[in-house]
Amino acid sequence: MIFDLKDLSPIDKQYYLQHVVAPRPVCFASTIDKEGNVNLSPFSFFNMFSSNPPVVIFSPARRVRDNTTKHTLQNVQEVPEVVINIVTYDMVQQASLASCEYPKGTDEFIKAGFTKEPATIVKPPMVKESKAKLECKVLEIKSLGEAGGAGQLVICEVLMLHIDDSLLNADKKFDQTKIEHIARLGGDWYCRVTKESLFIVPKPNIKLGIGIDTLPESIRFSKLLTGNHLGMLGNVNEMPVVQPSFDDEHLKNIVQYYSINPTDMEREVHSYAAKLLDENKVQEAWQVLLAAENIH
Repeated sequence: MIFDLKDLSPIDKQYYLQHVVAPRPVCFASTIDKEGNVNLSPFSFFNMFSSNPPVVIFSPARRVRDNTTKHTLQNVQEVPEVVINIVTYDMVQQASLASCEYPKGTDEFIKAGFTKEPATIVKPPMVKESKAKLECKVLEIKSLGEAGGAGQLVICEVLMLHIDDSLLNADKKFDQTKIEHIARLGGDWYCRVTKESLFIVPKPNIKLGIGIDTLPESIRFSKLLTGNHLGMLGNVNEMPVVQPSFDDEHLKNIVQYYSINPTDMEREVHSYAAKLLDENKVQEAWQVLLAAENIH
């Protein structure tokens, strides 16, 4: 189906976009008003947009149903400071509870059972239970409209970053496997980032990948290698060549049993290469594919 957004109601626009543009990290924002009342609320319209200067943006959008604004937005208009507390799986239910629309002046730290921890240079307190916290000053609040659902971008410069020691290794580098981030999807759906759900995609650097278009046709148009497989093969910096020292017993068995039928042999070779690629063994997969090409 194709949806023309001008024909959708604000609620339907929100519904479809929040399901499609996902997962979204959650900004758990603690703010304070000019009277000193603290507010704590989660927002999934949030991300990092610059590292130098260090800038993050979140959006306490105007409510779709009645076009009212949120206490967080009102607070940062009065006191342009915020602490963004990163939500992990072990605190997601409490963070969700903090999103209830309590009357202004209600302390969500108390309602949701969180502990206040003084920040080092900004007025709003931090959430002690959060393993990573960003103390920020608000640079600008940019309204995207005045109708219900309109985003109100709170553009923040990160001044101080707090990271729990348990998330760092001996070299003070972040161990991605030790923090169970959560993220928001559509409706009531969330996702949990566990060690089992993580995977690595080697990031292209200044050396360019050879590209899928340079792969031999038998590989490029394989019925067994997926787009992900081809992307891995095309992300090497130069076309590999057969290594005389490469020795693979399984490949030898494939050649021995299927050499009289090239079609069957190609199927078995590509199936084996796909298995190697699924295990992130890119160089081995290349050697298997090239060896088979030479046999042909």
